[in-house]
Amino acid sequence: MWRGPVAYTKVRGMTQETDTTHFGFRTVKAAEKASLVRGVFDSVAPRYDLMNDLMSGGIHRVWKDAFVDWLDPRPGRAYLDLAGGTGDIAFRILERSRRKVAEGVAPAHVTVCDINKEMLSVGRDRAIDRGIVSGLSWTCGDAEAVPLPDRSVDAYTIAFGLRNVTHIDAALAEARRVLKPGGRFLCLEFSKVVVPVLDQLYDLYSFKMLPIMGRYVARDEEAYRYLAESIRKFPPQEELLARMEAAGLGQVRYRNLSGGIAAMHSGRRL
Repeated sequence: MWRGPVAYTKVRGMTQETDTTHFGFRTVKAAEKASLVRGVFDSVAPRYDLMNDLMSGGIHRVWKDAFVDWLDPRPGRAYLDLAGGTGDIAFRILERSRRKVAEGVAPAHVTVCDINKEMLSVGRDRAIDRGIVSGLSWTCGDAEAVPLPDRSVDAYTIAFGLRNVTHIDAALAEARRVLKPGGRFLCLEFSKVVVPVLDQLYDLYSFKMLPIMGRYVARDEEAYRYLAESIRKFPPQEELLARMEAAGLGQVRYRNLSGGIAAMHSGRRL
């Protein structure tokens, strides 16, 4: 199994292997990152959707609509939404697919998988509030070890979750594993700003304003400092395309949103 970046240090004349990764701008042991990320989202889960609206001025809703538009959900298909705990993408997939339901065709089904139980709890409550009682299932699981069989879903979506994974390449390989032949991988994530001046303004906003908003709204300044740092550590657009191809996905491409503040990446299991 792919093990992520490996650093080597000398201990008393011997070489010792240390499996490390990043948690924001900090270097941590790879084995620790999942629990650190879990702690962040345990803390912010109750106010996660409110913070998304405040941080983006509501633009995240436009991005998610564009994301699901590009997916073009259809009835009768099985979807997996990874890191989708609060249900934002799953609800959109079900809504769009139900508009196209024809007689004799089963509606779509979405499995929401998230490593964080608190986020899943928020999503279930939101589904109940919306009266969504069918077409959804919820499971707690890791993007690097998806609890689904090989070739079991028609599409795999992940929105604002891939950058929190310890080993991105392992998660991409898992995405390919669970996709049926011809199945679609679609990722929405913060990316590299490609518009001059906007990149500087975005940095200022991310590192000055987000932690302050996190302190007063989500009551966790460090969580939103981590989120800002994690965006800068995520691979830029072309690098992510190359890593998707290395994981065995084909027909890879991407679309920038809002000057590259976010980007959508698409690929297929051929």
